[in-house]
Formats: sequence, structure tokens, C-alpha cells
Amino acid sequence: MQRDIYDEDHEAFRAVVKEFIRRYVTPEKRKQWDDDGQVDRETMLAAGEHGIIGLSVPEEFGGAGMLMDYRFRSVVNEELVRAGAGSSLAGAVGIQDDLAVPYIAHFGTDAQQQKWLPRMATGEILGALAMTEPGAGSDLRGVATTAKKVDGGYRVNGAKTFISSGRTADIIVTFVKTGEGNRPDAFSLILLEDGMEGFDHSKTLHKMGFQGHDTAELSFADVFVPEENLIGGVEGQGFVQLMKNLPLERLSIGAVAAALSQAALEWTLDYTSTRDAFGRPIGDFQNSRFRLADMATTVDVMWSYVDRAMRLYAQGELSADEAAKVKFWCTEREWEILDMGVQLHGGYGYITEYPIARAFLDARVHRIYGGTNEVMREIVARAVTGRK
Repeated sequence: MQRDIYDEDHEAFRAVVKEFIRRYVTPEKRKQWDDDGQVDRETMLAAGEHGIIGLSVPEEFGGAGMLMDYRFRSVVNEELVRAGAGSSLAGAVGIQDDLAVPYIAHFGTDAQQQKWLPRMATGEILGALAMTEPGAGSDLRGVATTAKKVDGGYRVNGAKTFISSGRTADIIVTFVKTGEGNRPDAFSLILLEDGMEGFDHSKTLHKMGFQGHDTAELSFADVFVPEENLIGGVEGQGFVQLMKNLPLERLSIGAVAAALSQAALEWTLDYTSTRDAFGRPIGDFQNSRFRLADMATTVDVMWSYVDRAMRLYAQGELSADEAAKVKFWCTEREWEILDMGVQLHGGYGYITEYPIARAFLDARVHRIYGGTNEVMREIVARAVTGRK
């Protein structure tokens, strides 16, 4: 089905992304990222030079000013995933533009925006978002990391886990308790910086997928953070700030799921047209043809849904429950498509030399992070029934 969400500017940008991929996303580079567990800084700086990152940064700070237009980011997702860089560069770019930048661009003070955004647009400064803790996942009101007010700033104590880009990030937008109890106004967002005494973000977590993108555990031992690092400059706004930005995070996960599903279909079509069994291509058997028909139809529906969500987001009308629907439905369908793709690849679908196998491993986390799909269903159920 022909998509109608992109115009000439988007397609011109797609050509820029493809050229960047040709030059910088080589098989050797992808292997290096997997071996190192992270994308190298030189590539991130090159991504900044080509406008691959910084899309969410406002123009006055050197970015593309596309904070509310996700279509350009979707182009980046599609091409990086198709090139086999979904578990590394696409992840690193997504954390920067969809998770770290928006909190500073939307809610930061003038001084915070001027200090951080220009260098985030170039890739010189990399950011991350830290919410999850060892004892608190999707239930954000259960976090125990505290930021106690002291002269000139805060003392932060606690720990975060499963933090994407947590090892390589220069700044971490961190969700902390600044008040008593678990009311929404008891929480704030604060920026922790690499090098602050007592801040350790060196512990790498080893995952089944996303081998080329680092995930870390963070610890804070009486870390002094100056008061100018409090996002927005006002305590008690962290919960509201998260709730306002979570639709973007969940939209981005749904968009990546659609992009990876599209790539899986393309890889599977190619494989089944060239691999023979019993004297004819695998794709000529009725079972294969029916499976491919299911995959193609599901991908079309996914894109229709994601494209609609992108339009709503651009208009400021993508609600939390609608974003939750996009996230859980697209990632569930993604898993089905990748499973079909692996099956149609036969034994080669289990070999990580093939992109379908790597994608299968990478995609498993899509139903977990950004809020588990069980929590997404709960959000939708509350909106549908009107009951808490």
C-alpha cells in the first residue's frame, strides 16, 4: 500500500541518510559496534554533521527543529534498520533525539537549552534518560532515588538500571524524588553529568539482543548536582514532564517496530525467492506464499496506524492511551512477523550472520521497554472503561 505521509523534503532527506549509511554504516563498522557494545564517537559526530541526529533540537540551537514532526526521524529509522544497524546506531540516535533532547527542549530553562542543545545537535554531547530502578520498573511512583536539597544544589543517592546509552552518555536526564510520599509533585527531573563525584555509570549489562548499543546500571553515592541542573528550574514537575513526553517515546517504539517489520518482510521475500527446496524456490510453496501475504498485509496496517499517530503527534493530539495502543499493538505484530521470517528462513533464520536472526533477538525488548505491553494495556483499559 502506498504511503502518503512523506513529501519531497522527506525523500530528499532519505537520500542524505542513504549516503550517510553508504559511507559510515559498513559491515566492518556494524561488527565493531557489536564487539564493543556501543557506537563509536566518531560515527555519532558524523551523524551530527549529516543531520542524522539533532532533528529534535530547535533551529535556534543548531538542530532541524523537528521536535513535533516525527516523519524525518521515521525516515532515519527505516533506513538504518534496513541497513542492519537497528541494534546499534538506530538505537543510539533514538535515545538522543527521542528521549534525551525533548526533555531539555520542551522543559529546560533558557540556560539549560543554551548550554546543552547546540552540542547535542552535533553529537558532541550524548544524552540518556534514567527512570527504571532495580526495584521499580513501569511503576514510576515506586522509584527510590532521592535528590535532597542542600546549599547550591542537591545530593543524589540511589541507583538506576536498564539505562540505554547509560555508559556512553555525557548527561543523564534522571527521575528522582525531591519530596515526600508518592504524589506526582514529589518527583523531579535532574541532569547528572559524566565525571560528577560519586556518579558511576560504568557497569555494562549484557543483553540477548541490541549487542551494538550499550545498556548500563547507574549508581549515585551522595552526588552533588548544582541547582541549575534541575530540569525547568522548579521542583515537583518531573512526573508531569515524563507524562507529557512518554507518548513520543511510545510512538518511536511503534515506528521502529514497523520499520523492522518492513525490513523483515524484504529480507524474507529475497531469501524465499532464491532458496530452493524440492526443485523450486521456497517462496513458490503455498504455505510460504500465504505467510508472505500475511506479513505484507500486517506491515501495511502497521504503517497506516503509525502514520496516523505521527500526524496526531505533529498536531499535539496524540494522547497517552493512543500512544500506548500504538506501542503495544505494533510490537506484538512485529514479533509475529519476525517469527514468521525466521521460520521461512529455515536453519539460516537461527544464524546471527543473517539479519533476520539479529532482528528477532533485538525486537524482544520492544514489548518490555518504554513501559511493558501489559502496562500499555492497562493504560488503554482505563481510558476505555473510565475506571482506574
